[in-house]
Amino acid sequence: MHNPIIQALEKAVRARGADPLITWYGTASGARTELSVRSFANWVDKTANLLSSWEVEGSVVVGEVNRTNPGHWMSLVWPLAAWQAGCTYRLGPDPSAAVVVRGPLDPAALPGQLTVACSLHPLGLGLRDLPAEVLDFSTEALGQSDAHYVRPVEPTDPAWIDADGTRTQSDLLVDPQPGRTLVQPSDGWQALAAAVIAPLIGGGSAVIVDGELEPTALARLVATERITTPMA
Repeated sequence: MHNPIIQALEKAVRARGADPLITWYGTASGARTELSVRSFANWVDKTANLLSSWEVEGSVVVGEVNRTNPGHWMSLVWPLAAWQAGCTYRLGPDPSAAVVVRGPLDPAALPGQLTVACSLHPLGLGLRDLPAEVLDFSTEALGQSDAHYVRPVEPTDPAWIDADGTRTQSDLLVDPQPGRTLVQPSDGWQALAAAVIAPLIGGGSAVIVDGELEPTALARLVATERITTPMA
């Protein structure tokens, strides 16, 4: 079988590729980034191909960035790319992991593990002056092919591991969300499920407010973005 979320992404690209999937607001910077279904899928493809270029398909990828920055759009790309490459995505440390994905604030390399740093820049710009043996995600991913290849998996293969336990490939589906949902990230799975998985399955989209926003500004954003589901 193929990962069910990747199948939902493939279907969404065919049906509504130009439609928005994620609108990300960084409250600290005031930045707004919108990714269409097709643009998000392209980042997933490039990142999955990056994993393939490292010959780590089917291994464990540790997503520290989803623990420290669960709502950033770069963080949301990584789990789907890992699933597309047949990998398990884990939020906690794992000495057996092939790859560790970190944010920009603590990008030190881990011994024996390929370490990737995400800039978390609104437009996906890369990082400079990284420590030795740490790779910049944007630079590495944007140099990859746009080809779409999905590695088959088994329904019982672990797909997502966090403090709450393990979700297998067949445990990833959530209730579909057909509308435009406001998402205020609280943890890795909540952000991923509400901002990506539910809209992909239901034909909707998500507006992610990444950080604190005072009530008046939040109400204004809800009206401006035509949000139909107040919060997830």
